[in-house]
Amino acid sequence: MSYTRVLASLLWLLPLHTVQAESVLIRAGMLIDVDAGQVLRDQAILLEGDRIVSVQPYRSGIAGGRRELDWTAYTVAPGFMDMHTHLAGDIQNYNVEAYLKATPEDDVLAGVANARKTLRAGFTTVRDVGSYNGFVDVSLRDAIAQGWVPGPRMFTAGAYVTVPGGGGEVSGLVDAARIPVRMREGVAKGEAEVRLKTGHVLDRGADWIKMIVTGAVLTDGTDVNQSEYSEAEVRAAVETAFARGHDVTGHAHGAQGIKNTIRGGARSVEHASLIDDEGIALAKQHGTWLVMDIYNGDYIDTVGRKQGWSAESLQKNLDTTQVQREGFRKAVAVGVNIAYGTDAGVYPHGDNAKQFPYMVRYGMTPMQALQSATIQSARLLRREKTLGSIAPGKQADLVALACNPIADIRCTAKPVWVMKDGIRFEGASK
Repeated sequence: MSYTRVLASLLWLLPLHTVQAESVLIRAGMLIDVDAGQVLRDQAILLEGDRIVSVQPYRSGIAGGRRELDWTAYTVAPGFMDMHTHLAGDIQNYNVEAYLKATPEDDVLAGVANARKTLRAGFTTVRDVGSYNGFVDVSLRDAIAQGWVPGPRMFTAGAYVTVPGGGGEVSGLVDAARIPVRMREGVAKGEAEVRLKTGHVLDRGADWIKMIVTGAVLTDGTDVNQSEYSEAEVRAAVETAFARGHDVTGHAHGAQGIKNTIRGGARSVEHASLIDDEGIALAKQHGTWLVMDIYNGDYIDTVGRKQGWSAESLQKNLDTTQVQREGFRKAVAVGVNIAYGTDAGVYPHGDNAKQFPYMVRYGMTPMQALQSATIQSARLLRREKTLGSIAPGKQADLVALACNPIADIRCTAKPVWVMKDGIRFEGASK
């Protein structure tokens, strides 16, 4: 039995606590207008099915016979978007042997629980940037899109494009002969192989290509400062993907790897931990997006240390965390494109909003932080016409918060209701 069929057969185990899409008018006490960068009071949001029809000041009789939903006690924001998640499987595991034994079925079923937590946390769209078992994220994406399980809208990477023994392998210390073929779908070295594997990953249904351009913090035996792909190899993937209407993102910690990613034409850089002034200037010049996970270094250093994660990973985390945050501050100051991305999966799913306060601490205003997780993320995805703000014609993705995040950004962690495509779910704070 395929793992998508397993999902369908287990659907009855998952109480949804939802209210189906309908024609409804929502009266919002406050509304976060991320397009204009302002907060509006007492607004009427008219929905028809999965779309927003109009947004205007509330007045008596405006519902026109439609059912009216009273959200006057809440601040209503667009559904949040996280551009760096790992929903399928469990990448928190510090036991490499557990990774090797994980089946695709295991990873998809774990992803069902992770997707549910993510949605209830207010995140209605994610870019899922890879799992070791190839294409399990594609199966989870499709199951959510079919309505078999609740979860955020997913844009998936399918499989890591990585060099042999590189940052996208289960571990640089594991003999490749022990790694199952399903975990090496994107292994490639040299421009010709990169083009071939890029096409292969897209053929299997990926929305994006994720290249591991440098070593990784949590992959032992790899060096975060070492460039594993050249500018030419990145460009080979970009040209192949772009010809088919897709983008490439590059995982890059080291300064040179970041520059290889930008100059090679990638749409975004993940982590960008050791970005230098030249890299920041290049990102600004090229319009490249940075997706910097500035929260989870604290989680790794505390929980990872308690759980006995490898000394190598813990040291690499210490070497990159604060430098990354200072690079983030500099990038914000000069106006580099920044989208919200957390590396959820390294830390528990559903805690995605914990990064918002860090972004404010390191240079963003609360409105800029909210924009990074809404309209800016939609722009990164090239979906700003349909996602990312509360505006006519866009998908009815909304979050009802118990307090005002402009006054206190920590409020983002208190969703009472979450709406995706006009379907209402209980938020994590209910």
